[in-house]
Amino acid sequence: MSYAIQWVRSLIFNGLMYLVMPIVGLIYLPWAIVSPRGAIAGCHKYCDVVLWIAKWLIGLKVEYRGTPPTDEVMIAAKHQSFFDVLAIYNAVPRGKFIMKSILKYAPVIGWFGLRIGCVPVDRGKRGAAISKMLSDVKAGAALPGQLIIYPQGTRVAPGESRPYKKGTGALYQELGQPCVPVATNIGMFWPKRGVYRRPGTAVVAFLDPIPPGLSTIEFMAQIEKVIEDVSNALNEEVQR
Repeated sequence: MSYAIQWVRSLIFNGLMYLVMPIVGLIYLPWAIVSPRGAIAGCHKYCDVVLWIAKWLIGLKVEYRGTPPTDEVMIAAKHQSFFDVLAIYNAVPRGKFIMKSILKYAPVIGWFGLRIGCVPVDRGKRGAAISKMLSDVKAGAALPGQLIIYPQGTRVAPGESRPYKKGTGALYQELGQPCVPVATNIGMFWPKRGVYRRPGTAVVAFLDPIPPGLSTIEFMAQIEKVIEDVSNALNEEVQR
């Protein structure tokens, strides 16, 4: 398939991805208003539809490796594009994200995100937001599930380097839960910016859980090494 044809397919896919969002949102809205389970079901349905369209229209499939967690854990994931958000969320039963505060004002995404238990965080105020989240959990206000955080705090293209932020370590200490690192090479197919989506099989790898009890320094060193090493190895698989 020529680059031009794939670019056009990618453009159509991008439009469909955003067109489907309000449609699914409206279908699941009544149930989501009544119960958070409706919002969770709606988010999973949206991910199902987008992943299916990606496979059919642009030839981009997702392969999962490892075992996605189903109990209450923290997930620390590599973030390369919007597609890894959908792929990771769809692999776990009750995912909820530490998300940028501005997203709570986004149509559909914002309301559904809050409904499924996502925690908005102001950049520069992460510590206060984490403290509020923990108090909500203790008070029973937050939904149980898999708390997903991106330790680098933003999308990072394959081959680029950004530091892992201390908030992930603070969250690990406060929650006292296992942490499941997640590596991916999705950025090799879905770049941080631009229209073009490359066909192929992107990998999302759920790695061995890190048990609670490590010091913050030990934990941060361990998740950075394992996530970066495995993500780099997955990138190399695509380049072979």
